[in-house]
Amino acid sequence: MQTEPGLTLYAVMAGLFLFGVFIFRRWPGAWSPLALGVALGALGLCLAGARSHLVEAPKLEFRYYGPIEGRVVALDRSASDAMRVTLDNVVLRDTDPARVPGRVRISLHGPEADLIPGQRVMTTGHLGPPQGPAEPGGFDFRRHAWFQGLGAVGYTRVPVLVAGPAERGVAVFKLRMAASAAIRGHLPGETGGFAAAVTTGDRSGVGQAALEALRASNLAHLLAISGLHMGLLAGVVFYGFRLLLALVPPLALRWPIKKVAAVGALMAAAFYLALSGGNVATERAFVMVAVALIAVLFDRRALSLRAVAIAALIVLALRPEALLSPGFQMSFAATTALVAVFTALRDLDSSRLPGWARPVMSLVISSAVAGLATAPVGAAHFNALAPYGLLANLVSVPVMGTIVIPAAVVAAVLTPLGWEGLPLMVMGWGLDWILAVAHEIASWNGARRAVVAPGTAVLPVLALGALWVILWQGRLRWAGVLPMILALSMWSGAGRPVALVADSGNLVGVMTEDGRALSKPRGAGFVARIWLENDGDLTDQASAAARWPEEEGPIRRMPLGGATLIHVPGKRAAQAFDGCTTGDIVVSTEPLDGACEIYDARRLIRTGSLSLTPGPDGLAVTTAREVSGARLWNTRTPRPRRVARLDQ
Repeated sequence: MQTEPGLTLYAVMAGLFLFGVFIFRRWPGAWSPLALGVALGALGLCLAGARSHLVEAPKLEFRYYGPIEGRVVALDRSASDAMRVTLDNVVLRDTDPARVPGRVRISLHGPEADLIPGQRVMTTGHLGPPQGPAEPGGFDFRRHAWFQGLGAVGYTRVPVLVAGPAERGVAVFKLRMAASAAIRGHLPGETGGFAAAVTTGDRSGVGQAALEALRASNLAHLLAISGLHMGLLAGVVFYGFRLLLALVPPLALRWPIKKVAAVGALMAAAFYLALSGGNVATERAFVMVAVALIAVLFDRRALSLRAVAIAALIVLALRPEALLSPGFQMSFAATTALVAVFTALRDLDSSRLPGWARPVMSLVISSAVAGLATAPVGAAHFNALAPYGLLANLVSVPVMGTIVIPAAVVAAVLTPLGWEGLPLMVMGWGLDWILAVAHEIASWNGARRAVVAPGTAVLPVLALGALWVILWQGRLRWAGVLPMILALSMWSGAGRPVALVADSGNLVGVMTEDGRALSKPRGAGFVARIWLENDGDLTDQASAAARWPEEEGPIRRMPLGGATLIHVPGKRAAQAFDGCTTGDIVVSTEPLDGACEIYDARRLIRTGSLSLTPGPDGLAVTTAREVSGARLWNTRTPRPRRVARLDQ
């Protein structure tokens, strides 16, 4: 949608929802599911609009440098392995408080500070608005930040100072960080950081080297508190409760111990959700586990496609924006595929297999099915495949389920008595094994293979075909294979833009026979990495810059489709710019005038990033704004009124 929906459209959708429900209730029959589907689609659009407006908060509309003060509400690490702090109740110098972002996130490139949750801190740093897509149609961090409540991001190179004592309102965050510190006190180094991440969701102790190894071996999902962790925790607590109650005959004979165990597991999962920070992935996992446990309370099958659908509807009703996130897509792709496959295998006779072979076979099947279901989604979003991921998961997931999670539960139970040391040590052994597997497999040749970014229609068509195969009954279900083949063929033929321009104007990339050539070996590193990953190119920025023809002077030129693409980065290059001819395209970080098409910093603020493709009439330019449209998260508001502040 190219413009933000108005009240008229929402009123029409609300009417369509009511009409669909009326048809569904009044004339049940073959067409009633279609009417219900239309009604739910209209309701979903209304919920998405309501959510977009409810999370609305001020966002920074200009570059800011100066004092920054706020309360610590989150800690993690950036892609450059720097400590990162999120602040709320922010104060900026000479800025109207009504226009100050509700939350800002700052990377600490100076000395790392020992920050306390709820503590009021201050520093001097750079802030700017969240960045738009690195290329038209790409991942829009500005949209992501809108729903996260982030109004500005930036960095500081100076120390962070304490401006006041810890404030109230972050009790759970304090408990979470205290638990993380206690775990890392028992388990130092990478192991302690990994243990804190899987128990409390605090990733600030996980280094970039460990994270890259886990990604290359397809074990990064073990780091995030998601369906696997929540399911294992709930399963351990459920069977533990049930076993303890079964050991007491009067209780086992008089109480519905299965339902009591389900309530206990649900309470443990809810506590785990709160302790881990309640991020989107963990909320989604909790909803799925809660649906399964509530099904047990009502004597229904815990794992079924109907339960998966209910969990998805609940998640989307609470956070409609999750539909476009890789976490949501991968979680429900894996869960749907696993439930469908094991439902189909339920009636098979496995009595001929030895007792030890059945769990091994279940493990192999579940790892293979989950890997195949999530591989296309992961490759589409992260532009990489892990060929040895199945092997890594086969030797790591059982350790997570049989050693790490049970030891974590025992440690949590024994912590009030001060006896958590031994179970944490056992947990550390399991995590050491997983990290060793990750580092070993990541060192193998071809452990990470780049994949070209697919077109926007590939994943929807692929999902449609897969759901048809899973949901339809009879031989006609295999017709769903055709859309899947079509999607994969579309992916294999996916093309990439001939030229790309960053929204800041400080980087240009042009496709050559050797791959994309970048105009600069340094600067705009995040954008450069995204471009190369989307190309399916594992080259670093410096090597990609070496592909650009050598030139004297600061200006970079590249022939393109009968015209010339000229990059003018910085003031020195702008001073050396001697004009251009009709048909050329100039990209500059400074204001310029000329006879050709010029995209300087002022114009790029309005257009966002650019992609260029040769056409019959010269170079055709597509802007990020044309693709994403004018939405709440990318529409500029009037510049904040500056006010004098005497307290700064």
